[in-house]
Amino acid sequence: MDILSVLRKDFYKVGHPFQYPEKTQLVYSNLTPRKSRIEGVDKAVVFGPQYYVKRWLIDDFNKNFFGLPKDEVLKRYKRRIEHAIGPLKSYDHIADLHELGYLPLRIKALKEGTLCPMRVPLMTVCNTLQHFGWLTNMGETLMSSALWRPITSATTAFSYRKRFHEYAKRTGADLAFVPWQGHDFSERGLDEDSSWVSGMAHLTSFYGTDTIAAIDGLEYYYGANCEKEMVGGSVPATEHSVMCIGGQADEIETFRRLITEVYPTGIVSVVSDTWDFWKVLTEYLPKLREVVKAREGKLVIRPDSGDPVKIICGDPEAPVGSPARLGAIELLYSVFGGKYNDAGFVELDPHVGLIYGDSITPERQHEILERLWANGFASSNVVLGIGSFTYQYVTRDTLGLAMKATAGIVDGEFRPIFKKPATDDGTKDSAKGLLQVYTQNGELKVRENCTWLQEADGELQIIFRDGKAYNFQTLSEIRQRLEAQL
Repeated sequence: MDILSVLRKDFYKVGHPFQYPEKTQLVYSNLTPRKSRIEGVDKAVVFGPQYYVKRWLIDDFNKNFFGLPKDEVLKRYKRRIEHAIGPLKSYDHIADLHELGYLPLRIKALKEGTLCPMRVPLMTVCNTLQHFGWLTNMGETLMSSALWRPITSATTAFSYRKRFHEYAKRTGADLAFVPWQGHDFSERGLDEDSSWVSGMAHLTSFYGTDTIAAIDGLEYYYGANCEKEMVGGSVPATEHSVMCIGGQADEIETFRRLITEVYPTGIVSVVSDTWDFWKVLTEYLPKLREVVKAREGKLVIRPDSGDPVKIICGDPEAPVGSPARLGAIELLYSVFGGKYNDAGFVELDPHVGLIYGDSITPERQHEILERLWANGFASSNVVLGIGSFTYQYVTRDTLGLAMKATAGIVDGEFRPIFKKPATDDGTKDSAKGLLQVYTQNGELKVRENCTWLQEADGELQIIFRDGKAYNFQTLSEIRQRLEAQL
C-alpha cells in the first residue's frame, strides 16, 4: 500500500496553512530531547536523521508525491480529507508544492553518533521559500514517528555498551570482545519497520545481531559494506524445535551430533533449557567435556527461561550444593575450567561460553555484571541478548523528543516564539527564537535568540536542503564517534 506522502501527518495539521497569520513567510522549528526517563542516561545518541531524510523526504516524496500526476495527487488528497473532516478552504498549497517539484526545507542536525544533552536541539527545520512557511511543522508528525525510535534505541544500546565497557575494564576482560556482548534479538517483538530501524540503531554500538534487515538498512542509508567491514554478525544457533524433535531421551546425543557432525568447528549456540537446564550442565556437559575441549571452536550454552540473574550467577536462596545455587557460569567453570587473567578474574575455557537472551533489561545487565565481578569472573564470560523487552518497552516520551516552533516571520516581521505551559513542570517549555548549538568546555550548549549569523555557525550542519541530502555520514564514522565517548 502506497500512502500519499503529504498524508503522513495528523489530521489536525491539515488546517494549519490557513490558521497561520496571513503573509507568514517563515516557520523555524527544532527537534529536542526534553527529559530522559532512562535511569543514568542524561544524553541522547543522535541517530536516524540521515535515514529519515533519504527514506522519507527523498525516496518517499519522489515516489508518492512528486512522481505522481498532479491531478491524481489532488484527487487523492481531497478524497481523504473531505471524507474525514470536510472540505478545505483551498488546495492550492498542495498544488503549488507539487509544481515546485521538491521540498523547500532546510534541515540541520548534529553529527550522528553525537551525545546530545537534554534540552539541546539535535535538529532544526525551516522553510527556504516564503510561500511555504506552512510546510515546516506539517512534517512534525512524520519526523517524530520516524526518528524517536532510532534515537531511543541508539541511546539504549550505548548505555548497554558503556556498562559492558566499564565491567570489562574492571575485570580485565578483552575490550575487543565488548561489541559482541550485546546481541540484538528484538525483531520478532517489534513491528516490521521498527525492528530493522531499531536494529540499525543497535548496531551503532554493537556487532551482534539476529535482525538481518538492519544490515541491509545500514548499507543503504549509511554507506556500510559487509564485504569490507563488520556491519553485523551472528552465529549458527538452535531453537527448541531442533532440540524437541531430537527427543528428550536423546538430548545429549543431539548435543553430540551438533558439535561433531553439523558444526565440527566454529561457534555454535545451543538452547539448553528445553527440559532440564541443570541436567544439561551437570550430566550432559561433563560427559561431553573432552569432545568439547578437543573441538576447534566454541560451544555457547543458551538458557532461555527463569530469572536471568539467578540462572547465570546463582540463586542464594536455592538449596546448598544445588546447581541452581551455583549458577551457570560457576558450573561451566567446574566442568571446563578456565584461567585467571592479568586482573585476577576467571575467564572460562575458550571452548565454552554462555548467552542469555530472555527478558534482559539494563537493570538486569548491571546486576549480572556486578555479581560476576563479586564472584571473581570476568565480564566477558557472558553475552546478553537484547530483545523487545528492552527495545519495545519505550515510547517517544522515554527521551521526551518533541518538535516545536521557536521563530517565524510574518509580513517581514521576525517573531521569536515559545511555549511555557503554566500547568506543566517545565518539561514542555520550549526554546525561543533562532537557535545555535555550540560547544563549551566539551559540552554541547544551546544559545537562544541568536542572530542568523550565529545560527549559521555551530555544531548543527545542513543534512537536507531543497530536495537534496548533504554531509553524508557512514556507519564507520558514527561508530568511531561513539567509541570516543565511552
